[in-house]
Amino acid sequence: MGNGEGRSPTDAFGFGQPVGAVVQYAYTVPDIASGMKLYSKLLGVGPWFVTGPFRPREARYRGSSTEIELTLAIGFAGRVMVELVRQHDDGPSVYREFVERRGHGFHHWAIGSKAFDADVARYCSDGYEIAFADRAPRGNRVVYVDTSRDLPGMLEIIEMTDVLETRYEMMYAAACGWDGSDPIRS
Repeated sequence: MGNGEGRSPTDAFGFGQPVGAVVQYAYTVPDIASGMKLYSKLLGVGPWFVTGPFRPREARYRGSSTEIELTLAIGFAGRVMVELVRQHDDGPSVYREFVERRGHGFHHWAIGSKAFDADVARYCSDGYEIAFADRAPRGNRVVYVDTSRDLPGMLEIIEMTDVLETRYEMMYAAACGWDGSDPIRS
């Protein structure tokens, strides 16, 4: 399954995480600014790179088109990303279903994929349903598979393009030795 089976242990992204391993932990928050401050203060995550508000351009939630508005904030804690997600509306989404069920908090893990279609197919063949699919603001594809029957959250599969990997490397470099100054960056 997404543990990098069949890959060399030296296959790693430029920010250090192995291909197929968890690259991100994501949480829904009621307010991005407050969330960034709290996660920085208590967990040392940062600096933050914010995208949004934006409307996912090809969003499909459980097989149907959906229109939602999101803001995302990404910061690194070591070699792993922490993502904060705020949905600004009440549209149907993978985020809204978790918030309505149990409130804000942990939502999903993400793996970076160099074999996106094969990784999605592997999770589907294991019986996990595609809960959300979209093309992210940077052009790469993302799919969330609903792993909540076995895990306390979903799993996002991120199509790791060269452009996206370079972006994440830049974010990781900014986090190395971050002293808390300039906490929000574009």
